[in-house]
Amino acid sequence: MRIIPLLLAIAVSCISACAHTDKPATNALAESLASPIRTQADRERDLRDQPSAVLAFAGFKAGDRIADIFGGGGYYSEILDQVVGDGGRVLLINNAPYDNYAKKDLEPRIANGRLKNVEYNVRPADAMQLGSSSLDGVLIVNSYHDLYHADAADGWPAIDAAQFIDQVAAALKPGGVLLIVDHAARADSGNHDAQTLHRIDEAFAIADFKAHGLVFDGSIDVLRSAADDRSTNVFDAAIRGKTDRFVHRYRKP
Repeated sequence: MRIIPLLLAIAVSCISACAHTDKPATNALAESLASPIRTQADRERDLRDQPSAVLAFAGFKAGDRIADIFGGGGYYSEILDQVVGDGGRVLLINNAPYDNYAKKDLEPRIANGRLKNVEYNVRPADAMQLGSSSLDGVLIVNSYHDLYHADAADGWPAIDAAQFIDQVAAALKPGGVLLIVDHAARADSGNHDAQTLHRIDEAFAIADFKAHGLVFDGSIDVLRSAADDRSTNVFDAAIRGKTDRFVHRYRKP
């Protein structure tokens, strides 16, 4: 009888084919962080910002449409470019003052279509053109406090924080994620220290986003620093790059 050997051969062939095609899922975040095109400056910043832990916590994935608001020089946008892949999009949005501040880092990063899944725009804070239920995620890193900071002499205009957050909330799809990283202020200080120290109270942040329909969905302590008493301006040489920072995740119901 030749039937049994024939069936055995087919089974072995199938197992071999399946083993050949069933590869482990690609860890896009790890691959992006290890990309040889990343600069040494970005790799050094990784040690301070821990993007592997922060973005894993956010849960952004292939195919997502994500807005990196006040993304500055595009550090996070570059990492997310590979995370979202060809089926996704990263919207890097600066206002004019933030763009002027970050341009020296941003221009070489996006030159010659280097980041093929990143779309860069400069737009005013009151008209970011985010759309309605169009985004899977938003991240605002180290600049949420700037909604409550104004310095006309330094070129930073006052922002209507409520209107700004409403734009973000409207743009997120149901279940969409907002990731906030910012310099922690002293407890019960509200938004007061945003003006003088570039810090904001994380309890204030939770209440602020809740008031605009976003649900606090957890935090991680990867950027905490017990050595920072939260009384010093974040640009002070003694504390710069070593501040106590909170990492919050919010979700749209």
